[in-house]
Amino acid sequence: MTLLREAIGDSLRRARIAQSRTLREVSTSARVSLGYLSEVERGRKEASSELLAAICQALDMPLAQVLVDVSATMADSDAADADGALAPAAEAAAHAGLAEHTRIVIPAPKAERLVLVQAK
Repeated sequence: MTLLREAIGDSLRRARIAQSRTLREVSTSARVSLGYLSEVERGRKEASSELLAAICQALDMPLAQVLVDVSATMADSDAADADGALAPAAEAAAHAGLAEHTRIVIPAPKAERLVLVQAK
């Protein structure tokens, strides 16, 4: 079972890495400590809605997009739990030799939004 804070952290980290930005850059822009942002990305801390909004603004991406990504992650996790088998994305990742929680993220041309691609 995937925890919400872990899915949010994974989504934020993928977005930051897709932009080739460091924790320090984003933490400075979001006005949050580097250590706390790191804890949020690792799913160790629950971020408030205000903090999530600040991080998303620093990443120049809508909070709604993070929530869509998190929703997809949670749905995949729930499907895997319900079926007792891997969800389609996790199954494809396993066949490719990737970790079960790996998602493929391709930045849109202007990096205004993330485009999620699910392997079939």
